Amino acid sequence: MTDSQGSPQDRSIPAGGNPVAAPGARTAADVVTPDLVARLTRGVIGSGTTANHTPFTGEKLADLPEATPDDVAEAFARAREAQRGWAATPVQRRAAILLRFHDLVLRRQSEVLDLIQLETGKTRLHAHEEVQGVAVASRHYGRRAHAYLRPKAHTGVVPTLTKVTELRQPRGVIGQIAPWNYPLELSVSDALPAFVAGNAVVMKPDTETALTALWARDLLIEAGLPAAVWQVVLGEGPVVGPAVVAHADYVSFTGSTRTGREVAQGAAARLVGASLELGGKNAMLVLDDADVDKAAAGAVRGCFSSAGQLCISIERLYVHDSVADAFLDRFAARTKAMRLGAALAYGADMGSLVSERQLETVSRHVEEAVAKGARLVAGGRARPDVGPLFYEPTILDGVEPPMSVCTEETFGPVVSVYRFTDEQEAVERANGTPYGLNASVWSKDGRRGRAVAARLRAGTVNVNEAYAAAYGSVQSPMGGMGDSGLGRRHGSEGILKYTEAQTVAQQRIMPLAPAFGLDDEKYARLMTRSLRVMKALRLR
Repeated sequence: MTDSQGSPQDRSIPAGGNPVAAPGARTAADVVTPDLVARLTRGVIGSGTTANHTPFTGEKLADLPEATPDDVAEAFARAREAQRGWAATPVQRRAAILLRFHDLVLRRQSEVLDLIQLETGKTRLHAHEEVQGVAVASRHYGRRAHAYLRPKAHTGVVPTLTKVTELRQPRGVIGQIAPWNYPLELSVSDALPAFVAGNAVVMKPDTETALTALWARDLLIEAGLPAAVWQVVLGEGPVVGPAVVAHADYVSFTGSTRTGREVAQGAAARLVGASLELGGKNAMLVLDDADVDKAAAGAVRGCFSSAGQLCISIERLYVHDSVADAFLDRFAARTKAMRLGAALAYGADMGSLVSERQLETVSRHVEEAVAKGARLVAGGRARPDVGPLFYEPTILDGVEPPMSVCTEETFGPVVSVYRFTDEQEAVERANGTPYGLNASVWSKDGRRGRAVAARLRAGTVNVNEAYAAAYGSVQSPMGGMGDSGLGRRHGSEGILKYTEAQTVAQQRIMPLAPAFGLDDEKYARLMTRSLRVMKALRLR
């Protein structure tokens, strides 16, 4: 029995608190069965045992294999053996597996939506964003991999005499360390271009969200990927993570800036490459000509998707003073109406935080800001009536240094609002952190919005959207500047980083040295004339 807002009548909702969506009938036990766990962990190396839990209730979901450093070494040995045959498979056949995987994910999405929700605590709609992202990446690299990887002819040092071809060779075995917050999108979507480029992957997903990554592996094997080409190792980050870095031919990491620095140092010590998507303190600018209703709706999506546990979510809102009151009224109303929920079904607007650590950080940032003079516009409290790790979507006004929420990444459903009168000042304040991952600009004038976007120091900038437009446009690169990381996912950079460029140059007719009776001096004169001619012909 529910009230008119869909919240259970037998729950005590704090006065003025966010409403609660209707509870669901299905439980974790209905989804995570012994048969499912046995199927997903088949072939996963681990001499120990660990477990994961759902943030909705704190209950254990499954016992899982736990790897030691020796187990990680064995996983790399298996992957390395399998990679040789996989690299010899024509790229068209590798790409066809991605397209079959695309269809399987969409057909069986309800299975993984349940797992994502149970492991992360997010709503079903926010979980579906991961399905969308994986489908888009599968289609893109399934269709475009051949063009990205095909041999490319280049002009040689002496045209017609020197034939040059650029080849792309797989690096070997990629070590991938994937985070807990987007366990489908940030595991398999980063692995797909590595696979289609001819690599094997040894992945360490977060243990608490391992079932989602294992489901993706199981489905990709069903689509045709050789099982040994994708190895998964589970365990504590400080134990398993360094072991992955110690054996990898290239490292793909998504996580915190602090850990990213350690990963980069480990890779550099072995002279292997690394791509790192790290933290952010992302800004949204609402200009004086913005549509405040659309901007307020966009801010809700940008700030509170997955309870703010998204690297590219918005934590700072810069609003022009002339529209600030109108914007804040609409934004606060929408935020206060958001329904909290833990059901394995559509209907809730925001889910749970993932851990006690995240809840502690969110609570500390909000409480410190309020104690130092910030004003709570919405939210600002935990909701144990919904679940042990729920926290209301929160808007803070009047945030100033040295409040921690002003400069530190919160990674939760908290956003600070700042007013401005000068556009250049807003740009400078938005750029005033060491991070540079994502940003958002709102203006009715698209040309003006794009001009402001070009002045922001961020790897992706969305105009009249919060994050999805840039992230979902997978032909374009996505990644961070400054402390937000190195390298890019998506587009050509997202696949070519998993390859080594190889130049093959064939010299024909005559060598690049004195020949046909030319002495050194005559050869030098010939080459001098040739170089001048090539410049005159505008050869590059």
